[in-house]
Amino acid sequence: MPASHRARVVDPGSRRTGEPRLGAPNRRGRPAASFEGRQAFRHVAQRRLTVAGPFHLEATVRVLQRRPVDPVDLWERGRYRRLLTTPHGPALVEVENRGTIDAPDLRCVVRAGKAAAAELAYPVVRDVLGLDVDPPPLRRLAAEEPALRATLAALRGMRPPRFADFFETFARVIPFQQLSIDAGAAIVARLVRRFGDSIEHAGSRCFAFPTADAIAAAPIARLRACGLSTTKAQTLRYIARLIATGALRKEEIEAVDTAEALRLLTELPGIGPWSAALVLLRGFGRLDVFPPKDVGVARSLAALLRLDGEIPVEHVVSRFGDYRGYLYFCGLGSSLLASGLI
Repeated sequence: MPASHRARVVDPGSRRTGEPRLGAPNRRGRPAASFEGRQAFRHVAQRRLTVAGPFHLEATVRVLQRRPVDPVDLWERGRYRRLLTTPHGPALVEVENRGTIDAPDLRCVVRAGKAAAAELAYPVVRDVLGLDVDPPPLRRLAAEEPALRATLAALRGMRPPRFADFFETFARVIPFQQLSIDAGAAIVARLVRRFGDSIEHAGSRCFAFPTADAIAAAPIARLRACGLSTTKAQTLRYIARLIATGALRKEEIEAVDTAEALRLLTELPGIGPWSAALVLLRGFGRLDVFPPKDVGVARSLAALLRLDGEIPVEHVVSRFGDYRGYLYFCGLGSSLLASGLI
C-alpha cells in the first residue's frame, strides 16, 4: 500500500493532502440523477440460483439492510430487489424463493440494457446473499452454544451477507462510526438519494449506491449536508479518490491473510480496528473477524448469551474461531427479531 494512504485528512481544498489527483470525474458530485431516458432495460433474463438449504432469504436481506430505511437493498412483496451499477450499465435484480427455507428454489430476474450487464450481476448477487457460504459450520454454532439455539432456530437459513461493492463497503461503515445503527442508516440513505442514480420500476423508485467517482468529486459541504462530520466526509472522499484512481484496489486486500488485511486497512486515515474488521466481515465475507468494541452488537449478544457482566463478550466470541464473525450477524439478527423486522 502506497505511503500516501497514511496521510492525514486535511483541508480538502489543499494540494498538500496527499490525495490522488483526479482527471475529469464523471459527475462532479452533483445530486442523484435518473437512468430513465439514458438506458432502457431491453434485456430481461431469469436464472435459477443454486443454494443448499436451509436458506432464509428474508432474514439474510434484513441483516444486509440493517434497517428497512435502506433505499438500495429492498425487501418488497417477498422479493429482494437491488439496482446494480456495472461497467456495461445498470442492472436491476429481483430474487425470490419459490420453494421453502429447507428446500429453496431461488429465481433471479435481471433487467438490463445489455446482456453483459446481466451476466456481471449474477455473481454479485451470489456474494451479496452469501449463497456459497457452507451452512453446516453455521448449524454447529447452535449445538456448541445452547443459549443461542432459540435465536438461531428463528434465524435458521440466514446467511452472512456482503455489501455489493468495494467502495460501497467503506461508505456503509464510515457513517456508522460511534453512532447508533439508526443514525448511521439515516446518513447512508441521504447519501444514496443525493449521489446515487435511480430508476422507476413497478411503481417504486430503485436507487443504485453512489459510485466512488461520484463521491470522489463531491464537495465536502454536500457530504456534510447528508449528516457526516467534517472528518468523516473527508475520510470518505479520500478513500473514494483512492479507489476511483486505482490507488486502492480490492484485489490487494483479497490477496493477503486477515491479519495483514487488518493492518493495511488501519493504515488508511479514519479507519480504526472496528472499521477495518467490519470492512473485512461485511465487504469480503471474512467470518474470522468480529468488530471489536461494537457496543450495540455486544449488548445484543450479552443478552442472548445471558452473560452476567463478569464474562466479557469477547471471551465468548473467541471460542467460535474462524466463524466468530457469524456471531455479529446473530446479534444483529436478534435485534431485528425483537423489533419485529424479521
